[in-house]
Amino acid sequence: MSFRRKLLAVFALTVFLSVAGVAWIVSAVTRRAFEQADAERTVALTAQFRREFSRSGEDVLRRVQAIAGSEATMHMALALSHGSPDYATYLSEAKSIAENQQLDFLEFVDGQATIISSAQWPAKFGYKESSVSNLAQSVSKNAFLKQEELPDRAVLGLFAVRAASVGEKPLYVIGGRRLDKDFIASLELPAGMRAMLYQNLGPGFSSQLLIDPSGGVQRADKLSPLISKIQQQGQEASEIVHWSSNAADDEMIHAIPLKGQEDQLLGALLVGNSRSTYVELERRIRAAALLVGGGGILLAVLLSGWAAARVTQPVEQLAAAAREVAAGNWNAHVQVNSADELGELAEAFNRMTHELLEQRERLVQTERVAAWRELARRLAHELKNPLFPLQLTVENLTRARQQSPDEFEEIFRESSSTLLAEIANLKAIISRFSEFSKMPQPQLQRVQLNDVIHGVGRLFQAQFQSSNRPAITCNLALDEHLEPIAADPELLHRAISNLVLNAMDAMPQGGTLTLRTRQDGARLYLEVVDTGSGLTAEECERLFTPYYTSKQHGTGLGLAIVQSVVTDHGGRISVQSSLGRGTTFQIDLPRNMEKLPAAGQQGSSASI
Repeated sequence: MSFRRKLLAVFALTVFLSVAGVAWIVSAVTRRAFEQADAERTVALTAQFRREFSRSGEDVLRRVQAIAGSEATMHMALALSHGSPDYATYLSEAKSIAENQQLDFLEFVDGQATIISSAQWPAKFGYKESSVSNLAQSVSKNAFLKQEELPDRAVLGLFAVRAASVGEKPLYVIGGRRLDKDFIASLELPAGMRAMLYQNLGPGFSSQLLIDPSGGVQRADKLSPLISKIQQQGQEASEIVHWSSNAADDEMIHAIPLKGQEDQLLGALLVGNSRSTYVELERRIRAAALLVGGGGILLAVLLSGWAAARVTQPVEQLAAAAREVAAGNWNAHVQVNSADELGELAEAFNRMTHELLEQRERLVQTERVAAWRELARRLAHELKNPLFPLQLTVENLTRARQQSPDEFEEIFRESSSTLLAEIANLKAIISRFSEFSKMPQPQLQRVQLNDVIHGVGRLFQAQFQSSNRPAITCNLALDEHLEPIAADPELLHRAISNLVLNAMDAMPQGGTLTLRTRQDGARLYLEVVDTGSGLTAEECERLFTPYYTSKQHGTGLGLAIVQSVVTDHGGRISVQSSLGRGTTFQIDLPRNMEKLPAAGQQGSSASI
C-alpha cells in the first residue's frame, strides 16, 4: 500500500475515532450527569420521605402520648388495677378516642398483652396482642412500622406504644395511622419522577399491594423482579424498567426497603425517574456524530494527498537517523533543508542526540560518585554496631582486672568469646561490603528464630544493666512452639540487633524492652516493643527511607538495612508508635523451608 493511501487511511481513521471518541465521551458524560441528577433527586425524595415518615411518626407518638395521659385512660387503668374488669364495658372506648385523635388504629392492652378495647377491630377484645413483640420495650422507642390485621385484610401502618400506670398493672396504648396512597400523595415530586409503595403483606409478589397516589399501578408485573430482589436481599436496589419497546418510555426505579420493629421487611418505597430526556439527548448526539464524521472523512481525503508529498522525504530521513541511534550510533545527524516545523523537528533531533551524549557521560560519573558514597555510608554504619560491644567488653575486662582479680579468669574467658565473635562479625561485614553493588544475599539455613533472639539478648545484656545509663528491663515473650524457618542467621542477628539498638536509643531514661514471637500458619512474627518517647506519624512514614534519621549522630541506614534484610527474606516490616507511649516494630517472615538447599549441600544447622 502506498504512503498516500496509508495517510488517507490514517486520516480517515483518526477522524472516525476522534468523532466516535468525542461522541462516546459526551454520551458517557451525559449519562453520568443524568445518573447523578437521578441519584440526587432520588436521595432528595428519599430524604423527604424519611422526613415525612419521621414527622408522621412524631405526630402519631404525640397523639398516643396524649391518649395515654388522658382521664379516660387513667380511669381504665385504675379499673384494671383493682381486679379483672369487664372488657365488654370498654368495647367502643377505643373507637371513639381514635376518632377524636384522628388515628386509624387504637388498642388498649393490659400487662398480659390482652386486648381490652380495639378501634379497628372491636371483636378482638379479650384476645392476645401478638403483633408487638415486647410491649414494655416498645414504650421507650419511637414510632415504627407494623402490619395490622383487619377483619377483611392486612394493612401497613405507622404505630407508637405508650403506657399508663396506676398501681402495679400497666395499661398499654397502641395507636397508629395507615400508610397508604394518601401518604404517598403528600410527597412533593420533581417533574419526571413518581413514587409508589409496595406493602409486603404476603409471600411473593402481588400487583394489588402496589399503590401510587392514584391507587393501583398499571402493568405492575413489570416491577415484580425488582420487588422480588428486595424481598430476598432486604437491601436497596435499582433497575431500569422497560415499559414498552420505545426506549423513551424506560424508567429508572430505585427501591428502598421499609422494615419493621424486628427488622422484618414490611414494604418498599419505589422511586421512578423517566429516562425520556436522556434517550432524546442521546439520539441527537448520535445524529450529530454521524454528520460530523462524514464531513471529516471527506476532508481527510483532500488533505492526505497534500500532506503525503510534503511529509514523506523529511520523515524518511528522520526514520533513518532514528534507526542509527537505536543501533548505537549516538552521532547520527539529520540534514536541515527547511525552516518550517519539519526543519525544527530535524534541528531538535540533532540537539537531542548531542544532549544525550553529554547526559550519558554525566550520568555515568554521577552514578559512580553516588555508589562510592553509599558504600562508604553503609560500611561506616555496619562497623559502628559491633565496635560498641567490643569497647564495652574491653572496659569490663579492665574494670574486672582492677576490682575483681579473683574472678578475672572466668570473665576473661567469657569476654574473649564475645570479642572473638564480634571480631568474626567485623570480618564478615568487611568481606560482604566488598561486594560493591548490593547488600549480601541471604545464605539460607535451617534457623530457630528464638535462638537468634536469645543470642541478641545475651549480646546486649551488659548494656541493659550498664552503670553508665538507667537500667533497661528486657522481657522475652517467645513462643516455645515456633517451627524453624529458612533464613540467614547472621543477617537476622544484625537486623534484630539494629532494632534493639534503636529501642535503647529511644529510652535514654530507661524502660522496658520486649521481644515477642508468635506463629500463624506458615508465617512467623517478631515484635520489638519499647516504652520510649515514641514517634510522630510523619516520622513513621519516613522511618525506613535511606539516610533519614531523627538522631543527632545517626547515619539513617540502620532501619533501611533492617528493611532490606527482611525484604530479602520475603518478609515485611511495619511500625506502630504514639508519642510518649513507645514504639512497636513488627517483622513478618515466611518459613520458606522449600527454599533450603538439598541435605547434602546444606551443611550443619546454624546456632546463634
